[in-house]
Amino acid sequence: MKLLFFTGSRGEWGYLRPILERCKKRRINFKLCATNMHLLDSFGLSLKEIEKDGFKVNDKIYMALDGYNKFTVTKSMGILMTSLVDTISRINPDWVILAGDRGETLVASIVSAYTNIPIAHIQAGELSGIIDGQARHAIGKFSNLHFASNKDAASRLKNLGEEDFRIKLVGAPQLDDLKNKKFEKLSTLNNKYNINFNSGYMLVIYHPPQSRIESIKKDLNEVFEFLKTVKTNKIWISPNNDAGSAIIKTEFLKKRQSNDFLFDNLPRYEYLSLLKNTKCIFGNSSSGILESPTFRVPCINIGNRQHGRLRAENIIDVLKISKKNLKKAYILSQSNTFKKKIKKIKNPYGDGNSSEKILNIILNTKIDDKLMFKKLTY
Repeated sequence: MKLLFFTGSRGEWGYLRPILERCKKRRINFKLCATNMHLLDSFGLSLKEIEKDGFKVNDKIYMALDGYNKFTVTKSMGILMTSLVDTISRINPDWVILAGDRGETLVASIVSAYTNIPIAHIQAGELSGIIDGQARHAIGKFSNLHFASNKDAASRLKNLGEEDFRIKLVGAPQLDDLKNKKFEKLSTLNNKYNINFNSGYMLVIYHPPQSRIESIKKDLNEVFEFLKTVKTNKIWISPNNDAGSAIIKTEFLKKRQSNDFLFDNLPRYEYLSLLKNTKCIFGNSSSGILESPTFRVPCINIGNRQHGRLRAENIIDVLKISKKNLKKAYILSQSNTFKKKIKKIKNPYGDGNSSEKILNIILNTKIDDKLMFKKLTY
């Protein structure tokens, strides 16, 4: 059996990496296709990280048009579609494994479905507050197996008309990396980047809310006014290359302070080390929702990008972004009462044992008419 893994962003690479590790250990035949921001110098060229981790990238698809507005991002998807057809034809996989909810993942699901290749979809059924949420459920309609990270997502898949045998409650595979505890020491990161992480820092990740790009400058102004009041280092991670990402980078360069540091990308375990030891993670990244509960660190989630998603008790939501509201949330996040409250929370997205479950299910699922010809239950 030959498996094809498709990835276009560092976020979904965190989903797929633990599964690929299992494939290597079990000598399972797999291929890897990397595209989009993995191949972009201006977004950290995470392709190097993939290769440094010991994975061969069999196909690289350059698709991203410069500009990063709603028109260039959409047109880029068309470029991907024509190229990915050739990849599928050449590799001829038995399964295509997709993760998450991004636009390029939706394109991959369309290509796979129309070339009659079964799709396994990781992180299926969850909610997101923007167009990514719509993409996730559209991917679900093309997929043949759905790997849900929690009961809420599994129930939603059933309500969306998916047959019970397709829905597998397995947890979120990116948590497997957190369980392994292969983290860098802060002293090592201090020496590598010449930043004093030991004195305390806030981890900041802000992605463009694609349905409300016009609000980015206003919201970021409030964010920077708030951050001025926090006398600690701020470690920023660049946004994905979605529409509006160029605005965020430009505003950062205009308004950054001397204790603001920006990384276009970080190796996975370095990022997890910073997440584990941060005073809080701030922004609108799914990492705050999915990964921070395992480390029991406070997460200040702003805006509507993660709207409706299942949350642990370490999440403090600030829907209306203002200096006053952000400051109030930060004070709460650093209070002894809040830290005590989250000290023993469990991550609702799993226990860190998902990858083996996912891989076993794929390998033991018979590819037949029952799998390929989908029926809606409503």
